[in-house]
Amino acid sequence: MTNLQKQMTWGQALAAYLKPRVLTMFFLGFSAGLPLLLVFSTLTAWLRDYGVSRTAIGFFAWVGITFSIKVLWAPIVDQLRLPFFTDKLGKRRGWMLVSQIGIAIGLIGMASVNPQLSLMHVALLALWVAFCSASQDVAIDAYRIEAMDDDYQGAMAANYVFGYRVAMLIAGAGALFIADIFSWSGAYLAMAGLMGVGLITTLIIAEPDHSKVNKEADELQSEWAQRLLGKGEHGRMKQWFIRAVACPFIEFFQRNGRFAIILLLFIGIFRLSDIAMGVMANPFYLDLGFTKTEIAEISKLFGFFCTIIGSFLGGLLVVRYGVVRPLILGSVMVACTNLLFAQLAVIGPDKAWLALVISADNISGGIANAILIAFLSSLANKAYTATQYALFSSLMTLPGKFISGFSGIVVDAQGYAYFFIYAALMGIPAIALSIYFWRREQRDWPGEEVQPGAGTT
Repeated sequence: MTNLQKQMTWGQALAAYLKPRVLTMFFLGFSAGLPLLLVFSTLTAWLRDYGVSRTAIGFFAWVGITFSIKVLWAPIVDQLRLPFFTDKLGKRRGWMLVSQIGIAIGLIGMASVNPQLSLMHVALLALWVAFCSASQDVAIDAYRIEAMDDDYQGAMAANYVFGYRVAMLIAGAGALFIADIFSWSGAYLAMAGLMGVGLITTLIIAEPDHSKVNKEADELQSEWAQRLLGKGEHGRMKQWFIRAVACPFIEFFQRNGRFAIILLLFIGIFRLSDIAMGVMANPFYLDLGFTKTEIAEISKLFGFFCTIIGSFLGGLLVVRYGVVRPLILGSVMVACTNLLFAQLAVIGPDKAWLALVISADNISGGIANAILIAFLSSLANKAYTATQYALFSSLMTLPGKFISGFSGIVVDAQGYAYFFIYAALMGIPAIALSIYFWRREQRDWPGEEVQPGAGTT
C-alpha cells in the first residue's frame, strides 16, 4: 500500500471522485463509448429496418474484430508524432483529437449513405469509425494511466465506465428514439454532433508530463538496440521498430520475469465466465418466457443503473484498499452471479427474480470491471502505456469471445441451468490466481500493498 493509501479514509476515498482529472474521465469515457453501438447493434437495427438480409447483417459483426486487434497499431499511437497535432496538443491529446474528428466524419458519412443502394459504403464507413474508435481507446487509456498516480486509478476507471455506459445508452436507445421520430440519417448526424463532447474535453485538459518516462524509454531503447542490432549506427526505421514495437514487450517481460506469464494468463481468464455467458443472456430471457418490454425495462434500463453503482463501488474499493484485495472480491462475485442465472432457469419467468439476478450481475460486473481496469493500469510502464495496455485489454476479451462461440452447443445439449453452472466453474481459476496474488503480496511485502508487476513507471 502506498503512503497515500495508508492515510486515506473513506471520506478521502470519496473525495477522490471530485478531483478535476478524475471528473474528466467521465467525458472521455462518453467519447469512447458513443461509437461502439453505432457500428454494432444500432447499425444492425438500421440495416434490418432498410430490408438488408440477415446474412449480410451477420457479416457486419466482423467490424468488431477491430477493437480486439488494436494492439497491432497501438505502437504507432504510442510513439508516432502527428504533424501539427502533437506539437500543439501533445502525443496523447493529439491522437485523441485526430481520432475523434475521424469518428465524427465517419458518422456523418454513414448518415449520408442509403444501405439499400450502397451497402459496401456503409461497411467501409463502419470499419473506419471502428478503427478511429479503437485508436481513440488506445490514446484515452494511455492518458488515463499517465494523468494520475496508481492510487486514483480505481476512481479514474469508475468515472470512465460511467461515461462509457451513458454514451452506450444514448447511442443505443437514444439513437433508436431519434430514428423513430425523424430518420436514421438524423440519428447518426446527432451522434456525430455528440462527439463534440470528446473534442471539447480534449482541447480543455492538460497533457501529462512525459519528460521522465521519455528519458527512461530512450535508455531502454539504446540498450536493446545494441543487443538486437549490435553496435554502430542504425537506420531510423530499425530504431523506431525497437522503441515502438519491441521495447514495450521486452520491458514487460524483463520487469516481471516468468511471473509475466501468470499475469497474462490471469488477464485472459478474469472475465472468462462473464463473457462466455453474455452472448446467451438475451436468448435465455426470451426462451424463459419474458417479453421484450420486460427485458428492456429490467435488463437494459435497470441494469444500466446497477452497472454504474457497481463501477462506483469498485473504484471506491481500489482507492481505499489498493487493487489486490478487491480483485478477489470481483472474481468471486462475477463467478457466483452465474449461479443465480442457473436458479432463474429453474424458477422460470419470475420478474422479481429477474430483477434480483440483473441487479446482482450488473453490480458485480461493474465492480469487477473497475477493479480490473485499475489492475491493468498498474501493470503498464508509463514509458509504453498505450502499447502495453492495448495488449492487456485485447487479451482480456479474446479467450472469452472464443469460448462463447460454443455456448449455444452447451445450451442445446444440456440446457440453460447446466450452462450457467459451467460458466460459474470457469471463474474458479481467476479466483485462485487472485488469492495467489494476495498471498504473494503478503509474503514478499508484509504490511504493504505493492501491485503485482509494479516496477518502473
